[in-house]
Amino acid sequence: MKKKQIAITLGIMCFLLTIAICVQIRTMSSANSTVSKTLSDNGLRDEVLKMKEKYDTTYKDLENAQKELEKVRQEATQNDSTAEAKEQELKENNMILGNTNVTGEGVEIILQDATSTNNSFNLSDQLIHYGDIQWVVNELKNAGAEAIEVNGQRIVNTSAITCEGNIIKINGERIGSPFIIKAIGSKSLLYGALERAGSILDVIRDYGNTAKVTKKDSITVSKYSGVISYEYLKENK
Repeated sequence: MKKKQIAITLGIMCFLLTIAICVQIRTMSSANSTVSKTLSDNGLRDEVLKMKEKYDTTYKDLENAQKELEKVRQEATQNDSTAEAKEQELKENNMILGNTNVTGEGVEIILQDATSTNNSFNLSDQLIHYGDIQWVVNELKNAGAEAIEVNGQRIVNTSAITCEGNIIKINGERIGSPFIIKAIGSKSLLYGALERAGSILDVIRDYGNTAKVTKKDSITVSKYSGVISYEYLKENK
């Protein structure tokens, strides 16, 4: 009888020891997984920071080169009426291409996802999509807007408004709600085009999203920060 009790006791102890070992193994495995993920995340973050630092340095060098070029141009055009005319033409072309900051009257539009969920609508309808932004930009262009930017991204001929999953990008840069669109042009015409009955803004508001337009006597649109390059475009001689 005594031997039987000892055997049972030993069996229970072995069982408990087995459970403890399994728990320890799982805990170590989970910890190793967490450490590996943390190291991986840290590595990705370091790579992103390195790329951003490289981009900032390159962009600063570009700005310095543009300032130096502008200085050389000004020195070269002094006391030369023909050169001054060419310099003025160059400045105007740069404004049209989006290579300079510009100021003028216009409108500011704020688009924002719905702040509360309405169960009568599809949840997707209560979000601002890239198509909504594209539609607003097209409306502004049709109304004569001379310069447009969205969340600091200047819209130029080569600009693309895209959607990658649930991420909206302009000029390859990620943007998010609220979307602030600035446009220079006749503030009355731009405002009228957006606030007419049945406009895209009416559709956006119908789903509970925010769509606000404000006339501005003076508004600044940032220059395009990328590089405009042409592969197929050639001068017709």
